[in-house]
Amino acid sequence: MRENLFRKIQNGEHPMPSAAVTLGAQIIEISAELGSIVIEFEGKSAFTNPVGNIQGGFLVAMLDDTMGPALAVTLREDEFAPTLDLTTQFIASAKIGKLVGYGRVVSKGKNVCFLESELKQNGKLVAKASATAVIRQIPR
Repeated sequence: MRENLFRKIQNGEHPMPSAAVTLGAQIIEISAELGSIVIEFEGKSAFTNPVGNIQGGFLVAMLDDTMGPALAVTLREDEFAPTLDLTTQFIASAKIGKLVGYGRVVSKGKNVCFLESELKQNGKLVAKASATAVIRQIPR
């Protein structure tokens, strides 16, 4: 399972993907059995809109970068799962600082999977998302 790769990333034995580095991601918890993950992100000043809040596109990227790994830790080494659709709801403004993403697999079929994630700041829900992904074989 891919869980081993994410554990290596968590322990600093394997590099974090570039997009996750940009978002200041750090893996906090992984559960392949539950299909869930907790990732901490850094809301940077470079991510703000003109009124000083974190721009929504960065929040969506954080949500996506939480749901995808929640599913990825359950996949075999020869599988990947691109997102087919992603729906986001913005609940409250996010400020510069730490944000915590909670991702989980709602349903994993043979090919189609349903995912959810929440993004919180200081314990307060900022945004949530749901997505559909499809399991594919990595081309050789």
